[in-house]
Amino acid sequence: MTEAVDGARDLCLFLVRYGAKLFGCGSTCIRLEKNVKRIAAVYGYGAELTIMPRHIHVTVTSEDGDDVFTSMAAVEGRSIDFDLNTRLSRLSWKIADGRIGLAKARKMFERIARPRRQNEWAVLTAVSAANAAFCRLFGGDAAAMAVVFLATFAGFMIKQMLLKRHADVRVTVMVCAFISSVLGASDMLFSLGSTPAVALGTSVLYLVPGIPFINSFSDMLYRHYVCAFSRFVDAVVLTCCLSIGLCGGMMMMGAGMF
Repeated sequence: MTEAVDGARDLCLFLVRYGAKLFGCGSTCIRLEKNVKRIAAVYGYGAELTIMPRHIHVTVTSEDGDDVFTSMAAVEGRSIDFDLNTRLSRLSWKIADGRIGLAKARKMFERIARPRRQNEWAVLTAVSAANAAFCRLFGGDAAAMAVVFLATFAGFMIKQMLLKRHADVRVTVMVCAFISSVLGASDMLFSLGSTPAVALGTSVLYLVPGIPFINSFSDMLYRHYVCAFSRFVDAVVLTCCLSIGLCGGMMMMGAGMF
C-alpha cells in the first residue's frame, strides 16, 4: 500500500518543486502534466496544472474535494539536461510502480536534483566529433572535418566558460558563433580542402536551438500555446544571435557574400 501523505499541502509542495525542476531542464508540457498527475494519483489525489513560461501553478485536490491546496514555483533558468529529465521521469514511474512513500520520494528527488559533475573534456570532445560528423554528412572532406572539429572545440569551450560565469546565453551564442565561423573560414582562407563552404556552414551547427523548436511544436500540438509561443520566440532569438555571430565572422574573414 502507498504511504499516506500529510494532506494536500504536503503533496502539493513536493509536486510544484518537482514540476519546476522538470520543466526547467527541458521537459515538454505534456510530459510535465502526465508525470505530476501520475504521482498525485498514486497518493489518492488529483492534480491540475497551470504552466507558464517562467512559473508553474499546481493545485492538489483530494477525492472528496474537501482537501485542496495550491502552490506556485518559479521555473529555474537552466540549460537543457536530458539526463536530469530522464531521471525525474523515471522517479515518477518508480513512485507509481514501486509504491514509494512521499518521504522517500522527496529524498530521492533531492538526490536527483543535486548538481552532478560532468567530465567537461569528454563532453567537449564528443560535441566536436559529432559536429565533424555532421560536416561529413553534408559532404565535407577530411580537411573540412578537421577544421570543423577545431572550430567546434574552441567555440564550445568558450561556451562552457561563459555559461559557468553566468553570462547571458544570447551574448554567449553570438560570441561562440563568431569564434567558430572565423576558425571555420580558415579552410577557405588557406585552401585546405575542396569543400570550404561546407566547413564554414557546419562550424556553427552545434549552436542551433533544435530542442526549443521541437518543444515549442510539441506544446503547440497539445494546445499549450503560451509556452509554445515563448519557446518559439526564445529559439528564434537564439537563431538570430547565431546568425549575427556567423555573419560577423564571415565579414571579418572576407568569406561568402561579404
